[in-house]
Amino acid sequence: MKELVEVIAKALVDNPDEVVVTEKEDGRNIVVELHVAQEDMGKVIGKQGRIAKAIRSVVKAASSKDNKRVDVEIV
Repeated sequence: MKELVEVIAKALVDNPDEVVVTEKEDGRNIVVELHVAQEDMGKVIGKQGRIAKAIRSVVKAASSKDNKRVDVEIV
């Protein structure tokens, strides 16, 4: 899941070198934290959070085959 979030985020931002994705696993739950540059935060979140919701939906669909619950946090 980490790689998927990283590819999506790097395609959206102006500073792809500053994209950092960390993954913490706790049993069936996985927390993926996305760190981007301050000026790119709006591009990752989008108007009314639409892009953030889309990223979460894609990750949720990809994680359903592994029978795991993935939360994406934009930090």
